[in-house]
Formats: sequence, C-alpha cells, structure tokens
Amino acid sequence: MVIGTLIVKLSLGDIFSLKDKRRIVKSVIERTRNRFNVSIAEVDQQDVKRQAVIGIACVSNSSQFIDRQLDLVLNFLEADGRFAIEEICKEIL
Repeated sequence: MVIGTLIVKLSLGDIFSLKDKRRIVKSVIERTRNRFNVSIAEVDQQDVKRQAVIGIACVSNSSQFIDRQLDLVLNFLEADGRFAIEEICKEIL
C-alpha cells in the first residue's frame, strides 16, 4: 500500500471575513473531492481570514499513480484563480 499526501498553503487575497473564506475553501474541497476521489480537508489556519492550509491524501498500490494523481490535483488548484498557492509539501510513503 502506498500513501501520498499533499499539503497546500493558500493565500486568499482580499477576503474580509471568515464566512467568505469558508465559502471558498468549502467549494474548493468539494470540487476537488468529487473530481479526483481523494481525501481532503482544511487542516490549519482555520481562524485566519486570508490564509488556508489544505491537506490531501490518496491511497493506491502504485506510487506512480499517486504521484500523477497529486500532480493533477495541484494543477487543478493552481487553475482555480480565487487564491494563490504559497507553499506545497508533497510526500509519498
């Protein structure tokens, strides 16, 4: 069994309330989960208005599949346009 994790730190720019932040983050999480069938959640910075940290996990029997899947998720997030990606931590166990 191979496990891949991806931690992505997002900068949300001109967000003025936690309600706006949660709306964007929840949308990103749902769209990503539905499109790629990965486990995803906001894992840090929940009470900070302009930043979010999202954790993504994928399990498979092939490390090549996981690497490709996490790259596709990252490309999907980069194309969103509602936020900027500040930091990425990718690990395959």
